[in-house]
Amino acid sequence: MALEQTINDAIKTAMLAKDQVKLRGLRAIKAAVLLAKTSEGGGAGLSEADEIKLLQKLVKSRKDSLDIYQKQNREDLAQKEKEEIDVIESFLPKQLGEAELKEIIGKIIKETGAATAADMGKVMAAATKQLAGQSDGKTISAVVKSLLAP
Repeated sequence: MALEQTINDAIKTAMLAKDQVKLRGLRAIKAAVLLAKTSEGGGAGLSEADEIKLLQKLVKSRKDSLDIYQKQNREDLAQKEKEEIDVIESFLPKQLGEAELKEIIGKIIKETGAATAADMGKVMAAATKQLAGQSDGKTISAVVKSLLAP
């Protein structure tokens, strides 16, 4: 609920400032929040964890589109995706750097007693739970693989 109110306030501010770039990104977030609230089982509202997952999903889909546009040399469309990614990421918690991730995941590996790549599932389960919103699953997976590699 806090995200929805924050987005509505930001939309009003962007409209007054006539900031079309920010407005486009904010409207995309608002549409996704409304869709999640009205979907089956979403009647109770979104928890903070659900809001973070929703924002991460929006960023991921835009990054995928950005890759496609860049491969097709459509810089006009790629620029719009970059702008929307920046707006959406401003509502996500600070993302951890690779060094911080390696340190945290190293501790998780010690706690779970993982030693080989076969133990990756245990580490990923704990890491994704602990690092929710602070890094995406693809990055976490890459770091876990590098730390568990022989």
